[in-house]
Amino acid sequence: MLFLSNRVKSLAVPMTIEMTKKSRELQEAGHDIISLSLGEPDFDTPDFIKTSGKRGIDENYSHYMPVPGYLDLRQAISEKFKRDNNLSYQPNQIIVSTGAKQSIANIVLAIVNQGDDVIIPAPYWVSYADLVKFIGGNIVSPKAGLDQGFKITPAQLEDSITKKTKLMIFSSPNNPSGAMYSEDELKSLVIVLKKHPQVWVISDEIYEYISYGEKHVSMASFEGMKDRVATVNGLSKGFAMTGWRIGFMGAPETLARACEKIQSQFTSGASSIAQRAAIAAVLAGPEKVSYMVEDFTIRRKILANILNKAKYLNFIEPAGAFYLFVDASNYLNENYKTASDLCMAILDGGVASVPGEAFGLDGYIRFSYAASEENLKKAGERIITTLLSIKSN
Repeated sequence: MLFLSNRVKSLAVPMTIEMTKKSRELQEAGHDIISLSLGEPDFDTPDFIKTSGKRGIDENYSHYMPVPGYLDLRQAISEKFKRDNNLSYQPNQIIVSTGAKQSIANIVLAIVNQGDDVIIPAPYWVSYADLVKFIGGNIVSPKAGLDQGFKITPAQLEDSITKKTKLMIFSSPNNPSGAMYSEDELKSLVIVLKKHPQVWVISDEIYEYISYGEKHVSMASFEGMKDRVATVNGLSKGFAMTGWRIGFMGAPETLARACEKIQSQFTSGASSIAQRAAIAAVLAGPEKVSYMVEDFTIRRKILANILNKAKYLNFIEPAGAFYLFVDASNYLNENYKTASDLCMAILDGGVASVPGEAFGLDGYIRFSYAASEENLKKAGERIITTLLSIKSN
């Protein structure tokens, strides 16, 4: 281990992946484990998208591709931004990457210097913080718990900004909480940000299509913000294309070119065949996959109804994504001092989950309801049984 860099030794494996790995190991050993830990739709990629990918194979898209992505895909993404987000990004402002995670990593590498402050409101997606730590940035993390609907206030944002602040990273709909910032709430944050023009923003909108009635609004759509916001999205969640690894970003051209330069050294372009499939998805829009949201709506209610049986568990039904982020702090005691301890007990009871520490909020647990109705019912009852046992001891 001595030959490894300090940088890589300080980098953690995402807790979401770690918990999924543990549940798979237990399953392979013959244990009956229901995994509610990984953020992956359990639907298959729609046939019309697979057909587009197959066509790409037949048309011999098997050679090196442009680093920022094929022009016709970037044109399709440009149309998507106009259609869904009221944003005008030209193809030269769009970079296609191997997933939204790479898009975010490219942007962080392009913007943040060692010692810069980066605001990451908690709860946050697990990789935000580790990406910033990896390159030597300082994390400033205002916390917004259940009592705030998991959304920070303008005052919290103002208090978090320093002379060293270079970037803010946030998601809406949020992973892990499913919270969505309304237009008025985003506007109030924009008012603060406009007083600090040195602060860039990454708006992670990967869960945009998975919302339950509330209107999704992009921060870059507010007047005066487009030149300092990088809008990140992808196809993994909305189109059940996790394995295709296609993400994309829209940003000012200077930032886009910087991200292209970084990507040219790390990975070059995303898979040629996946890009051909992506064109069909992007042009189709959310209507073609609305059945997934309808099913998630039912599953959300199933898991929520069961977990409501836990007298000391607190949560709100999310406005987007496919997670219940529950406050389990009332179950902490001398034997279970952290949410990680609770998650291990719940895993022993047959259900994999992810502790809130991974997302910057102690005492919470994330359960994914991207699972079958039957498994959600079984998992919910197992969770209740485990929590009852903990409280009675």
